[in-house]
Order: sequence, then structure tokens, then C-alpha cells
Amino acid sequence: MISLAIAGFSSLVLSLLLTFGVIKWMENRSLGQVVREEGPKAHMLKTGTPTLGGVAIILSAIMGFVIAHLIIRGVRSRAAFLVLIVLFLSAMIGFVDDSLKLKRKHNLGLNKRAKFSAQILVAIIFVFLAERWAGVNENLTFTRYNFPDIHLGGLLWGVFAVLVIVGTQNAVNLTDGLDGLAAGSSAVVFASLTFLGFFIFRHDGLYKLVPALDLTLVSVSLMAACVGFLWWNANPAKIIMGDTGALAIGAGMAAIFLQMNTALLLPIIGGLFVIETLSVVIQVASFKLTKKRPFKMAPIHHHFELKGWPESTVIVRFWIMSAIMSAAGVAIFYADFISINTKGGLF
Repeated sequence: MISLAIAGFSSLVLSLLLTFGVIKWMENRSLGQVVREEGPKAHMLKTGTPTLGGVAIILSAIMGFVIAHLIIRGVRSRAAFLVLIVLFLSAMIGFVDDSLKLKRKHNLGLNKRAKFSAQILVAIIFVFLAERWAGVNENLTFTRYNFPDIHLGGLLWGVFAVLVIVGTQNAVNLTDGLDGLAAGSSAVVFASLTFLGFFIFRHDGLYKLVPALDLTLVSVSLMAACVGFLWWNANPAKIIMGDTGALAIGAGMAAIFLQMNTALLLPIIGGLFVIETLSVVIQVASFKLTKKRPFKMAPIHHHFELKGWPESTVIVRFWIMSAIMSAAGVAIFYADFISINTKGGLF
């Protein structure tokens, strides 16, 4: 518990300070977000808002994790370091994308092919290191390593993991369209992962996950970093996380779920990100097939904006949805634990 408190507190304080530093650095250089013209007209007021806030989130989370280990001197796991590697590499993709947008003074950075290829490459690196270095479990997992009891093997698990990582990266990126929406929703998901990780650690005889505590440290560090960033990102935002933050947060989230043996819980706990992504898929598919758009604009948070909901109302209600779905995922996890207990398992 002490290590979790140290990691969380350190990440929170660092995120508050570093985000403020990024805001001032960008304001002094007159650097800011370029809003896409096809978005809601009200969003044009956000033009010039400092971006690259993801730099503060990721640095704070990594430093919080390291500080906790330096003070407690616990056993460092390869699984946790693999999450940090994926965080850093994904943040670099986003940083290049955001930097190009600032340089060109246009909302288009990396072209879609280059960006997607880089995401795939990071996911493949994760798969290779997870299987050859971190010793990941290659089962299809829901609430524990042997449920459902389906062994995918290296190749199939690798394909599955690539889809999960790239999908989650883009889902968080799509959600990052309103002040504080992605940061707040991500904080809720990482809070759920912190609970799951600590519970797994305390019941290691059942879950058999050696790096559980270390993965929990990464989760609480990311949660606290998102909360610290949210202080400055809350509506009206003084800074935007950009792709630097969104891609890294999505990759880190997926990497933790995959290594915590709860991959199939991700669509439930991260249900808001799934809804945002599906709204885009439905919008595009419907227009191509019928030339009709079911939503006023996608992702779906823009639909409600154009229906007249104030931005702050959309954000808070979507946070509530995220909290409900996260609670549902945690409840399913705990129900599975109770079912094993009542069947006369290890407890």
C-alpha cells in the first residue's frame, strides 16, 4: 500500500507541475492547437490552446513509478517495464504527429498510413517482448489466466494483442475531443485497473500473476497523472493532451489489461471508448451504404453537442457512463472470484 501511495502522490504532483510548465512554455512561444474546420463551430474558440499535454502525463506516470521503486526498493518486473516502453514509444508517435500539426499550423500531422504503420510496429514490439522477455500468458483471458480456458498460442495471441493495442490507442484518441473527456474517462479506467491489480496481488494463489503489484503501480501512476492533468484540462481547458497523450494512454491501458490477464474485460471497463469508436464505424458505414448519417457528427460526443447539450454536460454525463461501465467490469471480476470461492476453490 505504501508503494502505491508514493507512486500515486508523486505522479499527481509531478503532473500538476509539469502540465503547468508545458502550458507556460507553449504560451511563451505562441504555440497552440489548430482546430479542424469540419468540427463543431463552437470549437473554433479552442484554436491556440496549448497542446502536447500528453508529454506531462507520460513523464509524470513514468517518474512516479520510478520514484516509488527507488524509495521502496521493491522487485521490478519486466511486465511493468514493458508497459513503460509501450507508453514511451506510443507517445513518440503522437509527439511527431502533434509537432507536425504545430509546424504546419494545420490539424493534419502524420498521414494516416504512416501513423497506422507506426502503431502496428509498436504493437508488434510489445508482442515480441511480452512473449520472449516478459513471459506473458498466451491464453484468451477474461477475469483470470485460465478463464476462459482457451490457449491461443504465440501467433494467435500476438494478432489478438496487436488488435487490442491499436484499437485501444485509436479509441482513446477518438474520445479526446472535448475538454477533460479522455483524461477523466482514462483516470476512471486506470482506477479500476488499480483495484483489480491490487486484488490479484492479494490473492496470488488464485490468479498466479507474479508482476501484479508492479502492474498496479503503473496503473495508479497513470491514474494520478491523468487526474493531475485534468486539473488544467477541465473545461474550459488551458491545455490539450494531443495525440502524444491519447495514443500513449490507449497503448498503456491495453498493455496492462493484456498482462493482467483481464483482456476481455477491457471492452466493458473501457466501454465508453468502445461506444465512441462504434459511433464512428456506424457513421462511416451508414454513409457509404445508404448516403445517410445516423448521427449529426461522429464521434458521438459531437452528436450531443450539436443537439444542444452544453460541452460540460456532455463531458460529465460521459464520465458517469464511464464510471458505470467500469463499476460493471469490476463487479463481474469480483463475481467470478465469489463463484470460485463458493465452489470450494482455494478459499
